[in-house]
Amino acid sequence: MQQLVNGVFLGSIYALFALGYTLVFGVLHQLNLAHQGVYMLGAFTGWVLAVSYDLPLWVAGLGAIVAGALLGLLIERIAFAPLRGRPDEHFAGLISSIALGIVLVAGAQGIFGPETVRFPPDAFPGTRFVIAGASISLLQVVILAIAVAMMVGLNWLVVSTRLGRAMRAVAENERAARILGVDVERVTMATYMLSSALGAAAGIMFALAFNSIRVEMGLAVELKGLAVIIVGGLGSLPGAMVGGLLLGLAEVFSIVLIGSGWRDAVAFGLLFGVLFFRPQGLFGKLRVREV
Repeated sequence: MQQLVNGVFLGSIYALFALGYTLVFGVLHQLNLAHQGVYMLGAFTGWVLAVSYDLPLWVAGLGAIVAGALLGLLIERIAFAPLRGRPDEHFAGLISSIALGIVLVAGAQGIFGPETVRFPPDAFPGTRFVIAGASISLLQVVILAIAVAMMVGLNWLVVSTRLGRAMRAVAENERAARILGVDVERVTMATYMLSSALGAAAGIMFALAFNSIRVEMGLAVELKGLAVIIVGGLGSLPGAMVGGLLLGLAEVFSIVLIGSGWRDAVAFGLLFGVLFFRPQGLFGKLRVREV
């Protein structure tokens, strides 16, 4: 039970990070590999606001999410907007986002240095609960509740709001959406802002959960986020949620059963196993190529 709780908790953070990936890919068919930089800077922003400016944690968390959304807008304007209309737009955007991600990491290292920074030990109450033999901290409960609320909220936004309908129209056919009067530029910017807000939220949650923030923290989760959206199905929001939970559970149980050295092997073995039996991912759909 304890490992199940730990796996769900870790998986919820992975899912939140992967939702940012899959939102941009599902709507715009672009892969933003600067997303790991947003994750890292979200954690640092929350730490600066809480420690240097002595703001309450919830205010620092909101500040990190807002900063992430603004950074997402900057990424879209710098790395993707200038390339729009080129024949190699998607591939060029991929390379451009990798370059911008490197710039973000290098800039953060120049500002914060290579050392690991941490929140004060008393930054959050250390209250713990025992449920069915599993020990759960108040911080874990709060982070899990916020992550689930964000996932549900994003799903509601995409399914039930005007912006969500516009996103789905652009995802289906951008040209037809323009003809029908959808402001594609606005939808594009909103998609990147939402995506990066989720990435920054995942970063500050990870930082609080493990009390460890460093400039390279996004590099490891970047590959896992890609694995999650592939396992779940590219462009599928429910797939990203389920894929994140599966990856978190696989990591935790592999550590317990066969050792920490096998953690990544088991996690990415899950990726290959799913692709072998279901190449489109758990919630993905096979597309028929038009001739």
